[in-house]
Amino acid sequence: MDTSHLFHTLNQKVRMLSKELNEKLQEYNLYSSQWTILYTLDKRGPMTQTDIWNYLKVEAPTVTRTLARMESSGWVTRKPGKDKRERIVQLTLEAEQKVSIIKQSVENFEQDHLAHLSEQERQQLLHLLQKLGK
Repeated sequence: MDTSHLFHTLNQKVRMLSKELNEKLQEYNLYSSQWTILYTLDKRGPMTQTDIWNYLKVEAPTVTRTLARMESSGWVTRKPGKDKRERIVQLTLEAEQKVSIIKQSVENFEQDHLAHLSEQERQQLLHLLQKLGK
């Protein structure tokens, strides 16, 4: 099997989905990178910045810049943690109220893209993606 073609196709699909999701999120003045953080905080509750970048597997400076934009836009607040370097990030009340609406819009987007896959194929895709890189 041509593994280069496999990874090229995977990369192209991820880029396409990310681009289309960004277009969908424009109505909320969000990008997919910001949505990922909002979704994570909604599911897991307040987290340190370090926990966020470790969980999302994203470079610390990238998360810090994204959180600064999100804080100035009113999506999150960052409060001091245990020491002067640690910051605890949490959703604002306004963000908490909007997340369920955005989540429904994103779920509709995801369902549209998964419509041609059976439930078994969806489970298989998830299983294979989880195995990838191990």
